[in-house]
Amino acid sequence: MAAASPPRRRRAATPVAALAAVAVLVALAAALVVGRADPGGLKDQGPSQPVTPPLRAQPLWPGLNAPPTPSSSATETGSASQAPPQPVPDLTVAGRDITAVDVRAVLAKDPEVSSEERPALGSCTGCAVRSPEFRDLTGDGKPELITAVAVPQQVVLHVYTLVDDRLVPVLRVKLVPLFSAETIGTDLWLHEQTTTSVQTTSHYQWDGVRLARLEQRFEGTGPLPGPSAGPDPVTSVVPPGGRAPGPVRPTAEPAAPTATPTAVPSPLVPKNPARPPTPTLPGVQQP
Repeated sequence: MAAASPPRRRRAATPVAALAAVAVLVALAAALVVGRADPGGLKDQGPSQPVTPPLRAQPLWPGLNAPPTPSSSATETGSASQAPPQPVPDLTVAGRDITAVDVRAVLAKDPEVSSEERPALGSCTGCAVRSPEFRDLTGDGKPELITAVAVPQQVVLHVYTLVDDRLVPVLRVKLVPLFSAETIGTDLWLHEQTTTSVQTTSHYQWDGVRLARLEQRFEGTGPLPGPSAGPDPVTSVVPPGGRAPGPVRPTAEPAAPTATPTAVPSPLVPKNPARPPTPTLPGVQQP
């Protein structure tokens, strides 16, 4: 009888349940890693907002700026209490293009131009009509016309806006001959050296009818006249309709008391100090 063959070793069964559990754990770990936000990572916040550059001052007639000359303070015509400005008569703007108008023709027909200014429209020694500048001062996206009439001892600045096909004067202000002007956004700034030690800055803004003065600043630019003048500048603000301040003098600080040296008595020395007695020796005659 043939001997029985030894039993064959069975291959170990694959732990299917264990592998399935491992797969589930790996999937859960991956989900946690993907779903958890990395505190130091980058995030997509969508399209970025456009960056608006800050407003910058844009000088008017920069080539004509010069050291100022002392003169009287500026005066202006037109206020909120007056009737709205009227269009320049007998003048229409072809194509409603304000940049194409003849400045001298506008000034000649504007009744607000004074008789003192009109010689500058012809031949006048020391007179001039400044070339027009165009800036948006009303905020409607359309430019206004800015010009100035220079006569001896005075300059008058004029600003016109376009309504339909008519030009409307919205500002007329007298200035010292050598002034500077600039626009910041839709605001107009005028700078003058109204006295030898005071600079005046006027700020104008559109009020829906005309360019109205918001404020006027007076800043000291040098020592005030007088023996108690100090080098520190003095700045004051005058609201619309207010009056310019008078001379302001800085209060002189009281001088610090000067220390008086204390006399120290010197030791008294007798004029004729007593001489010590000379010892007497027997048999010796003293002098």
